[in-house]
Amino acid sequence: MKISFVSLGCDKNLVDSEMMTGELARAGYEFTDDETQADIVVVNTCCFISDAKEESIQTLLELGELRKQGKLKILAACGCLAERYKDEILKEIPEIDVCVGTLAIDRIVEAIDGALKGTCSCIYEDIDRTPPVGLKRIVTTGGHYAYLKIAEGCDKHCTYCVIPSVRGRFRSIPMEELIRQAGELSSFGVKELILVAQETTLYGIDIYGRKSLHILINELSKIEGIHWIRLLYCYPEEIYDELIECIAGNPKVCHYLDMPIQHISDNILNKMGRQTTEARLRQNISKLRERIPDIALRTSLICGFPGEGEADFEKLYRFVNEMEFDRLGCFTYSKEENTPAAEMPGQIEEEEKQRRKNELMELQQAVSYEKSERFKGKRLDVIIEGKLSGEDTYVCRTYRDAPDVDGYLFLNTDKSFMSGDFARVIVTGFNEYDLTGELYDENESAE
Repeated sequence: MKISFVSLGCDKNLVDSEMMTGELARAGYEFTDDETQADIVVVNTCCFISDAKEESIQTLLELGELRKQGKLKILAACGCLAERYKDEILKEIPEIDVCVGTLAIDRIVEAIDGALKGTCSCIYEDIDRTPPVGLKRIVTTGGHYAYLKIAEGCDKHCTYCVIPSVRGRFRSIPMEELIRQAGELSSFGVKELILVAQETTLYGIDIYGRKSLHILINELSKIEGIHWIRLLYCYPEEIYDELIECIAGNPKVCHYLDMPIQHISDNILNKMGRQTTEARLRQNISKLRERIPDIALRTSLICGFPGEGEADFEKLYRFVNEMEFDRLGCFTYSKEENTPAAEMPGQIEEEEKQRRKNELMELQQAVSYEKSERFKGKRLDVIIEGKLSGEDTYVCRTYRDAPDVDGYLFLNTDKSFMSGDFARVIVTGFNEYDLTGELYDENESAE
């Protein structure tokens, strides 16, 4: 039996997909990238915002046609959409044979085996259960970097977010399990670990009684073969001094922090249920930049939240211009059913949301250009991602660039490199989001 696996949504979902793929491989299933050549297709779905939900539904409908035509033996839906709409999904898409909830990924083999025996196999677990450990995993990110999911669920309950209802309360994964996983990833050739969770900064508070992300990082950095450790999804109000010192002092930790703030107006932050204020956000950013002057800060914003007046938006616009974030993503507010924000007065028209988003991203484009310009002539270490076809140009990432969401450095050289190799470059050119460079003397240390 050949399986094709479709992973939608975030990198945390990708980790679940890689673990389900690993478990299926251990059970003897084979894999293909071509859905038309597969006997079974597994779709790990997302439903965080409306666009993600629509993509998941459309993917299932298209594959449902293959199932209806007899070209597939089994169609499986896993993940957030399957969890959130467990009572509706089989009714709306009857071609689905298997449903697996977000906390039942360790039972994917059981579900597929059951379906092959002729029964519709739907397996769900309590979303607050302890995350499964010890699963086999197949890395699908190219081999030189991998995501390490350090916790499951979230306790924040932001008014626009469905995650607690489909992923459960916040639960840290035990440190010994994460060290085991990281060691295994290193043995596969992984050189960059990217730590992810719905909220990474609270790691350990539930099982160790204190914030322990800095302790975990220091343990992971002891693993031979791991060169870079990168942090994503750090809630700004939870960033603490020991973590800042760890980022500043541990040579394996990238001076990079993904810190979603969503807004700066206290009025909107309060409506969002965010547990911070403008004053605290400014204080945290100042502290990070003072202690780690070269830190690359990435953030995400939401435009058009219910009740966002023009004054709130102007405050956000001025803040983005002032703070000069290295990386910034902006989303229009997505009205999600069964969330408090969906019932709030002052809902904003889609056209107006998009206008505000466009204005912010145009501003950020100018900010990014100025930030890139400052790197001309500087020396940086880069990790090789691949090579442009037919050219002596390698696609690389610097410490400022997380995979898929940030920019690249294009290295011009006739020297041979493999993906995952590190090189030292001098920056020779730039645009809004990307840099270009040439090899620098290997005996020189990077700035």
